[in-house]
Amino acid sequence: MPSFARSERLALCDTAVSLGPSAPTLCEGWEVKDLLIHLLVRERRPWAAPGMFLAPLEPMLRKAEAAYAAEGLETLAARLRDPKWTPFALDPVDKLVNTVEFFVHHEDLRRAQPGWEPRTLPTSAERDLWRTLRVLGKGLVRAAGVPLVITDGTTTVTLRPGEEPVTITGPIGELLLFCFGRHEVRGLSFDGPAEKITRLENASLGF
Repeated sequence: MPSFARSERLALCDTAVSLGPSAPTLCEGWEVKDLLIHLLVRERRPWAAPGMFLAPLEPMLRKAEAAYAAEGLETLAARLRDPKWTPFALDPVDKLVNTVEFFVHHEDLRRAQPGWEPRTLPTSAERDLWRTLRVLGKGLVRAAGVPLVITDGTTTVTLRPGEEPVTITGPIGELLLFCFGRHEVRGLSFDGPAEKITRLENASLGF
């Protein structure tokens, strides 16, 4: 049975092709093709990816992006489906690095379209997302600067300790997307001091 990272990789590619290259995404300034280019640069030309954050490396990033931009969407999707020439062909590496990456970006495609609905995730996928959020969560919500607890009613994790925390309750997929700064989420409830909830909702969460 494929890992959740692997199944989300394939599902993301299927969704991208079905939407077409110019459909919107939740990533500001990116259409579907741009998002696939980002994922391919990150995976196949990792030396260029830091150009997103480091100005001296930006020309290298733009060159890598231009090379992929010359290809059609179906070709890009076919490349992304098959990581056999990269370390991500190894399931442990793919699971560690890509579980959240492909889930979040798949939802970036889905939730930018009208009529989207949240998915029901397999229990194993929910475990993988909880595992990742325990590791990354503190960094994702640091900008809010408020004590924060997240729970799905069964599993509870304190992301920022402190008095009178905000508690967010909901499905793990929605919790994770919120912590990554996505506002197209459903089924979350917020409890705690009103001013802290407002700060959390207005903060630039994610990396």
